[in-house]
Formats: sequence, C-alpha cells, structure tokens
Amino acid sequence: MPKVKHRHSKTRGRKRRTHYKIAASALVKCSQCGKEKVSHKICPYCGYYDGRQIKHIETKEERKARKEKKSKSGKE
Repeated sequence: MPKVKHRHSKTRGRKRRTHYKIAASALVKCSQCGKEKVSHKICPYCGYYDGRQIKHIETKEERKARKEKKSKSGKE
C-alpha cells in the first residue's frame, strides 16, 4: 500500500468537495391540477399521470367521513 508523503489539511479537502452538490430536481406543472410535481411521476395532489388518474387521492372531507364511520363502528 502506498504511503501518504504530505498530509492535506482539512480545508484543502473541503475545498475539493465543494463541487459535490446535489442538483435540484426539475419541477413541472401538473396538467390536471396545475401544482408543481416532479417530472415523470404521479402528481401527489391529484393522482394523475399523463392525463389519466392512476391513484385515488383522498380529500379532507373523505378522510374525515371515513374516520367518523370507523369510530362509530368501533363503539358499537
């Protein structure tokens, strides 16, 4: 194994690593709801991809009704 002849300072190593950055993912507008989403992925707000509904996204009202129904059935 080769030996290190001269030690590099912490600063020198950190300066070298300044270029190791994560690029921000490109966001596009959803064609259905108009909100920002990652390209080539299902919209997390409406569940649409390429003009088709792929996943059903529950609204706040639907979630509330489901929880109320569940709590009523649990009490009986």
